Amino acid sequence: MSRTILITGASSGFGALAARALARAGHTVYAGMRDLAGRNAARADEAAVYAAEHREDLRTVELDVLSQSSVDAAVERVLAETPGIDVVVHNAGHMVTGPTEAFTPEEIAAVYDTNVLGTQRVNRAALPRLRAQGHGLLLWVGSTSTRGGTPPYLAPYFAAKAAMDALAVSYAAELARFGVETSIVVPGAFTSGTNHFANGGRPADQNTAAAYEKFYAGLNEQVGARLAALAPPDADVSAVADAIVSVVEAPRGERPFRVHVDPSDDGSQEVSDVADRVRAQFLDRLGLADLLTPRVS
Repeated sequence: MSRTILITGASSGFGALAARALARAGHTVYAGMRDLAGRNAARADEAAVYAAEHREDLRTVELDVLSQSSVDAAVERVLAETPGIDVVVHNAGHMVTGPTEAFTPEEIAAVYDTNVLGTQRVNRAALPRLRAQGHGLLLWVGSTSTRGGTPPYLAPYFAAKAAMDALAVSYAAELARFGVETSIVVPGAFTSGTNHFANGGRPADQNTAAAYEKFYAGLNEQVGARLAALAPPDADVSAVADAIVSVVEAPRGERPFRVHVDPSDDGSQEVSDVADRVRAQFLDRLGLADLLTPRVS
């Protein structure tokens, strides 16, 4: 069954891979990117060439998760061109690295703006339609850092991904009676195949960052090298895109709540299994067990 899918942050990395994989599977995919006429013009052209060469329905749409008007316009375009949105993939994200103290509050707020508030802008634009039609899927691309191993110098990003995960969990229960499903795909640390680490931001307060070098010199390089060594030789970032396709194509009402794709096995799945079980048990104790699965009319 072909579905209409909107993906945020689809210019590169997980988003671009997932957009192509979903289009290859026969779905109509809107790859959301910001600044299609500027910084991402080449990425948009690449997507158009790919779609034409493979005869797949992959379309690009201007979508900046930092702007409610941009998000609204993107959703309106999808609804104008298709019968409706079946799946929203929350993928847009931004990573920063450096000593936590060196980031100003405004810099940390900017990380939250992309990784957390961006999902809220998209939800406020898309959910009225999903709720009205009585079905749909919110698929959140999370991070094992939410509950797994957390090396230093990534705190703003880790905190933002944890906040996004908390939103996803709450939304799952609040949307269940509307028939809207929630799944969280949880990638581990892929050190190749994405631009996450290469494009990561740095703190503006370089004086404070330099002070940490006395005791933490070379820490970023050490962590990067060890993460790469922990991953098995056959670790492939496309596995995340494959997991997204599998979730989208699972039968309605039977989609997994959480799927880990973590070749380094940082412990996130073990902790999440406990947390998700506790959540289910507590909702049952509250007499709200029906919120664990979407209503299927």
